Amino acid sequence: MTVRAPRPTAAADWRALGTSVRLVVTDPALLGSCNLLLARQLAEVDAACSRFRTDSELAALDTAGGRPVRVSPLLAEALAVALRAAEATDGAVDPTIGSAMTAIGYDRDFTLVREDDRPVSLRVRRVPGWRAVSLDRATGTVTVPEGVRLDLGATAKAWAADRAVRMLAGAAGCGVLVSLGGDTAVAGEAPAGGWQIRVQDVTGAVDETPAEGSYDTVGLRFGGLATSGTAARRWRRGGHHLHHIVDPRTGLPVRSPWRTVSVAAADCADANAATTAALVKGAGAERWLTRLGLPARLVAHDGTVVTTPGWPTSAVAPEAAA
Repeated sequence: MTVRAPRPTAAADWRALGTSVRLVVTDPALLGSCNLLLARQLAEVDAACSRFRTDSELAALDTAGGRPVRVSPLLAEALAVALRAAEATDGAVDPTIGSAMTAIGYDRDFTLVREDDRPVSLRVRRVPGWRAVSLDRATGTVTVPEGVRLDLGATAKAWAADRAVRMLAGAAGCGVLVSLGGDTAVAGEAPAGGWQIRVQDVTGAVDETPAEGSYDTVGLRFGGLATSGTAARRWRRGGHHLHHIVDPRTGLPVRSPWRTVSVAAADCADANAATTAALVKGAGAERWLTRLGLPARLVAHDGTVVTTPGWPTSAVAPEAAA
């Protein structure tokens, strides 16, 4: 997803959380200070939620042996978002896929995954399920059964974008856009015509450099917009073609009729949960999104585009949650 912001705005681009970061503000004089605040907040999220850092709070849950662990308010909030997404999507988005992700070779930052040629052994096995995880917000404790590993990747980046954009818009008093790996959240006063966001389909076989397919441009005034797909983060291991969207029912990369799904919602976390769930739900996902009142654009493997009511002319963050 490419963000195109009309003037007068200022933008900064860099990397964090293993993905691209784009910050755009409507007051150019505030870009530097907003960028520093964003970098600090994303560093806090990484320390709390990273599956790839041995010193993260999330990693500490792996060694708890099923005992309750007191966690920071930040990790508790991230877990609450992940569990809410699991419930809202009937388990299609599930944070207990950590071991499944490791089994398919996604056990480090993606820039290193494609360089690893170790074979993997694939077998169908349903993930433990989000209901096995207990979060007590009153005491700030989390209980994860022994042997269950969490992965918040399906929701944490989108939640981080929501959290950051609200903080920055409040502090700066101007319009702000934060995009993390294409998951985009906006807050404050939007530019004239809204934030112009290019929603990009990505094509390409596993051995090819991902190429750009069809696209739409959406004017977003508030809320969030997310895109998920199976063509961008792909790799090969021992003859297996793999990607990063795991089906909780099998513990394996999802086989979906959709290549790319984009959704607008009240916030980016809801939009992201809906895009991932649509890939997992497969056939009929457009009907599910329509029932939720979510404007969406789904691209099939042959390039066919299907949209739900409200896309793209009214794709401006409905009140309904994913």
